[in-house]
Amino acid sequence: MPVTVNIDGRIVSEQQATISVFDHGFLYGEGVYEVLRTYRKQPFLYEPHMARLRQSAEQIALTVPWSDADMHARIAETIAASDIPDEAYVRILLTRGVGELVYDPAACPNPTTVIIVKPHVDSPASAYDDGVTISLVPVVRNHPASLNPRIKSNNLLNNALAMQQAVKRQAFEALMRNHRGELCECAQSNFFLVTGGIVRTAPLDAGLLAGVTRAFVLELARALGYRTREEALFEEDLASADEAFLTSTTREIVPVVRVDTQTIGPGVPGPITKGLMAEFHKRVAAIKPAAPVTAA
Repeated sequence: MPVTVNIDGRIVSEQQATISVFDHGFLYGEGVYEVLRTYRKQPFLYEPHMARLRQSAEQIALTVPWSDADMHARIAETIAASDIPDEAYVRILLTRGVGELVYDPAACPNPTTVIIVKPHVDSPASAYDDGVTISLVPVVRNHPASLNPRIKSNNLLNNALAMQQAVKRQAFEALMRNHRGELCECAQSNFFLVTGGIVRTAPLDAGLLAGVTRAFVLELARALGYRTREEALFEEDLASADEAFLTSTTREIVPVVRVDTQTIGPGVPGPITKGLMAEFHKRVAAIKPAAPVTAA
């Protein structure tokens, strides 16, 4: 799979893509990131992704050294250089930069910016047609007063440990509880239930990432006339749910038909989930193609 990398404006192959071992993103996990995907070579929901990146950076006292327009141009140049024939996966990483082995942010005067571009790969068609099984894992989501999950941090150990448990159980995703025992989110996606026709998801103060696709799907649900609620969810709610689904940038909307041995509703993707999926596809089908860009 071809991968193209842009490091501080320098476009290189994956074999040439290196940063200093003294970068504080590597040493201490001091950095933030965003993942986007393209439709017709256009980064989808670009503005809210950049807004979230800036909010994440602000929470760790990290300066964003470029404008949204500059970053958009860098992404376009990197995609053009990659020569990917179809859609792209784009990962933007901003780290504290290179500095002495201290925690003082002043030791790193120049942040590092990395853009990784590779072909976007859809989840298997069966995930959307038949739904997936996820696992409720024992790994608890970070306490907001310790490391706030609303910071989209490069330090993903909490998520990785949760996902390791799901992989052991041969599950598609890892569903996590927060410090209060509430269902909050998955390792790589936000989680929704549908109960009595109401689309339900945990509120942001439950300690979860403010998913860009999560917000978009809530908007779609309201546009379609579905009632929505952001409220505390518990393991007991799984038994009474009619439907469940996941949302993420790269996966869009994925029906969940089972959590471990607990079947959700009738065990097949439900009508509201299907309706949201159809509306999602309708919206992205209307996106106009990006103008051609010649790599610098």
